[in-house]
Amino acid sequence: MSASAPVPYYEHHLFFCCNRREPDAARPCCAARGAERVRAYAKERIKALGLNGAGKVRINSAGCLDRCEEGPMLVVYPEGVWYRYLDEDDVDEIIEQHIGQGRIVERLRVPG
Repeated sequence: MSASAPVPYYEHHLFFCCNRREPDAARPCCAARGAERVRAYAKERIKALGLNGAGKVRINSAGCLDRCEEGPMLVVYPEGVWYRYLDEDDVDEIIEQHIGQGRIVERLRVPG
């Protein structure tokens, strides 16, 4: 008898870096670039589309993903695709293309 691969609890899991550093820190932070606002928008958008919940999509805040110089950043699992975004329009494109159609948004992709 062969073991089958476990089924993930979520089809897609989006982690938004929401790390916050002091204003005089040597490194930038994603929170100072609107990451918390855009993560909240993504969460509401996923709910509005009926894509939230078990077996679907989960939006989470993450601590530092250690790529803030490239950010703001989010990573989509299970694919492990990293994205840089500027605003809600970029996140809409990621939701529509990557989550909805399974296509990576190359213009926003950051090499992993």
